[in-house]
Amino acid sequence: MPYALRPAGLADAAAITALLNDIDRIEIGRPETDLHTVEADLKRPDVALDRDSWLAFHDDRLVAYGLLWDESGGERVDIDHYVLPDHQQAGELLLDSMQERALAKARDNGASRAVVHLYLNTRPTLDTGLIEKRGWYVVRRYHVLQRPLAAAEDLAPQLPPGVRLRACADEADRARVHALHQSSFARHFDFQPRTYAQWLQDVDADRLDWSLAWIVSTEELGDVGFLLARDDREAMGWIRNVGVVDEARGRGLGGLLLRHAFAAFAARGRQTVGLGVDTANATGAPALYARHGMTVHFAVDTWEAVLD
Repeated sequence: MPYALRPAGLADAAAITALLNDIDRIEIGRPETDLHTVEADLKRPDVALDRDSWLAFHDDRLVAYGLLWDESGGERVDIDHYVLPDHQQAGELLLDSMQERALAKARDNGASRAVVHLYLNTRPTLDTGLIEKRGWYVVRRYHVLQRPLAAAEDLAPQLPPGVRLRACADEADRARVHALHQSSFARHFDFQPRTYAQWLQDVDADRLDWSLAWIVSTEELGDVGFLLARDDREAMGWIRNVGVVDEARGRGLGGLLLRHAFAAFAARGRQTVGLGVDTANATGAPALYARHGMTVHFAVDTWEAVLD
């Protein structure tokens, strides 16, 4: 079956979004990819579209899409790969090019090998046998969780004595959220340190409603935790990150931030809120989310390949 391959451009964002929503319908039962999310990926500063993106067409129909980016500046490289189930050959063609580019990218960074991660639904449209024979293997599993909301029930929580919670109001608060993120996530799996400027790009700061970012503090420790949420997904409100620094854990501050976010989204008329969590998270996050009524929507595996 002949395929035509070329790099992606910003003008392809709508077609890519449609492809990803077709795949969403197969993998999770409903479309959940927004155009602005695809556009943000294509605009990443660590992506050169002419070398780090791929589209595969069959009879003018887009059937596969790939994107590669590099946050580490070293051997770690990330890729996204999407293919319709009846076009596995197109998926393989993209994998050939993506693996070659990943190794070249890592070597350009001064590394002798590339450690590549690919994120796939646990029931993906890609035939995982195709990547297993190439030496890929699963190293981690993530759950996308969701929770129903009700304005009459999800009310803002009472703050304990000595605890303060404030919305992110200015540039100084944004910088504090970045610092808290870097500190509280430093020992998480696959964490990559990011400068403030890089982090602003990561969170698509220009589109972010900063009133949905909160900082929690205590009298004795000062600022100790944050929650960063966004309300620009059509499917649900989204909690991007929740973090509390080590010395303040065990005080219920993560749960306090969650309940505050639930109340804010419910007051906006949202019926559902979601977030993603590493199932092997050592801080107890999965249990925290379960206690607050969050259940599994779908699961994603991190696949790894070492190329040299």
